[in-house]
Amino acid sequence: MNEKTSAEKDPRFKIANKEALIGIGLVLFNFIWWFAFAYGLGGKDPSEYTYVFGLPAWFFYSCVAGVVVMAILVFFVVKYFFTDVSFDDEVDKDQ
Repeated sequence: MNEKTSAEKDPRFKIANKEALIGIGLVLFNFIWWFAFAYGLGGKDPSEYTYVFGLPAWFFYSCVAGVVVMAILVFFVVKYFFTDVSFDDEVDKDQ
């Protein structure tokens, strides 16, 4: 009577949950990065701004550099932490 559900038996759910948590962590990191630079450097008088490649430093670091950093992080995480999982309903253990 106390049989486990297919979600509890299937190891793919554990992998999917781990990868979802990693994805949430990346999103939170991206938001913190953007918020810290946008409001940290951009929260002062515009006459005091410094510029990087003709853009205000807060914009460059929060938007331009943030995209590059996130692309590298996502590449690294997918390559080294994510697992290739079969989408078949049943995995044959004989093969």
